[in-house]
Amino acid sequence: MNYRILFLNVLVCIFLHTQLHAQGTYIPLNMRSYHLTDRYEVLSGHIDPSIHSSLKPYNRAHTIEFIDSLPSTMHVSKADSFNINYLKNDSWEWSNSPNADSKKPFLKAFYKKKADAYSVNIKDFDLHVNPVIYFMGGNSAGNTQRNYTFMNTRGVEVRGRIAKRIGFYTFIADNQGAFPNYVNDKIDYYTPYGSVTPVVPYESFSKTFKSNGYDFITGRGYITFELVKKYIDLQFGYDKNFIGDGYRSLILSDVGSPYTFLKLNTRIWKFQYQNIFAQMNATTDGANVVYPKKYTAFHHLSLNIGKNFNIGLFESVVFGRGDSTKQGTFDASYLNPVIFYRSIEQANGSGDNSLIGLDFKYNFLKHFSLYGQLVIDEMKFQEVKKGSGWWGNKQAFQMGLKYFNALGIKNLDLQAETNVVRPYMYAHASNYTSYTHYNQPLAHPMGSNFTEFIGIIRYQPLSKLMVQAKSFYTIWGDDSTNTTNTAVSNNGGNIFKSYTPIATANTYNNKIAQGIRTNILFLSLQATYQLRHNLFVDLTYIYRKQTSELLSKNQTTNYVSCGIRLNIQARNYEF
Repeated sequence: MNYRILFLNVLVCIFLHTQLHAQGTYIPLNMRSYHLTDRYEVLSGHIDPSIHSSLKPYNRAHTIEFIDSLPSTMHVSKADSFNINYLKNDSWEWSNSPNADSKKPFLKAFYKKKADAYSVNIKDFDLHVNPVIYFMGGNSAGNTQRNYTFMNTRGVEVRGRIAKRIGFYTFIADNQGAFPNYVNDKIDYYTPYGSVTPVVPYESFSKTFKSNGYDFITGRGYITFELVKKYIDLQFGYDKNFIGDGYRSLILSDVGSPYTFLKLNTRIWKFQYQNIFAQMNATTDGANVVYPKKYTAFHHLSLNIGKNFNIGLFESVVFGRGDSTKQGTFDASYLNPVIFYRSIEQANGSGDNSLIGLDFKYNFLKHFSLYGQLVIDEMKFQEVKKGSGWWGNKQAFQMGLKYFNALGIKNLDLQAETNVVRPYMYAHASNYTSYTHYNQPLAHPMGSNFTEFIGIIRYQPLSKLMVQAKSFYTIWGDDSTNTTNTAVSNNGGNIFKSYTPIATANTYNNKIAQGIRTNILFLSLQATYQLRHNLFVDLTYIYRKQTSELLSKNQTTNYVSCGIRLNIQARNYEF
């Protein structure tokens, strides 16, 4: 029995026999809307039940429901009023904002709404069509090398609803780009040893372009259904997800390639329970071949306690059953949406990679949000108590604080965050079970074996101007060689390497940042001006300095770029 076919048949039966309701679409990840939504939640003084902020992306309808619920007594600045109108206009089909209409539509058919180049909103059909453009040029100088960079993106974004039953979204863009040298180094790091197909961060299939660039297509798309009105919705598509309230996520992040997934969201009382079942690629080695498949399943239970506290419990499993055709097979036992995955893993012979963890958020004093994550891959309390540095004690920890309207200055927001990941975290016996997809991490872009400190300043002095300053300081344990076809030199930072030889070679005395100590200082300053709705001009400066015990890996980068983008987020390679 092919369980994938069986599973799809079950879904079809659900769609045919369930009274479906309007669901709508989601706000794309990394857009400014997420920072603004978090900001107004804290300033309002209570966590809104319509949004569980650790589970992203946010539903457009739920976001507008939250924005409409903001208390009239909340004091907002001129810039805040502009931001609130921006959020309403961006999802005008749910807000019915009187400010959403354009004063001068183009040819009476285009840009009738500020947010959409073309739109239709009638009884049984809702459609939003927008062009996607990103042109950027830059100059990267480092050591003795100078590298001219560019990004050329053209595409289209479409979303809508049919008969108030089916929501749909698609994004397709063709890209050609050249990057600073430190990004090129990351591409080399992600690309499997001997592979002719480069792996560009955040993307899927790529190929070389001219002498120093890359050519790739960005595609995302999904359909949505509301199975039980207000309580259970379903999403099936090819995209990314994010779990957490931090700038980084140690559970599930959007720093890698999109993947095919089925997601169920169940909302009742103060709970939101999310299930994600995904198909991913075990590796990208080879050209013109079908990449071997592996699968992941995620459970996350989020609970709002009182007005200001949220806690979430999380578990996941990564599994693959390799065969001669490199296709793998899906294990139907992991389709159970409520069972504890570890019990299934043990029943299957304990060959899969399961993680558990928790996250929390506490908003207080209408200015602050304290948040964190704890993820456990493996742990023996006896070894932790001994402090022996046992290789199998693999955990990751995050703690952060957001401060809105800092120091009494309106629209000045500060954020501090630290992430600590022990050696060999996320790694496993093979590519079929490591916490990776398309040769990219599913959690943090640095993999494991590091400590990271993040500081972010966001300031909006004018309604249309946002200034951001960011600092990242990372202490990472590198390997003398990063080729994934050898077990030699595995200090625990490269999650693409098998940990099998480590149990005997490095059993004890492991510590964070062991190996080739590498310090990375990353500083950025970006000014963004919004010319009109979702049309931005960016001016960016980046300073990055990497110092390593291997002198050949020392690197200094000074990078300046200027870009204009429409209906797409800025590309930030912050590692």
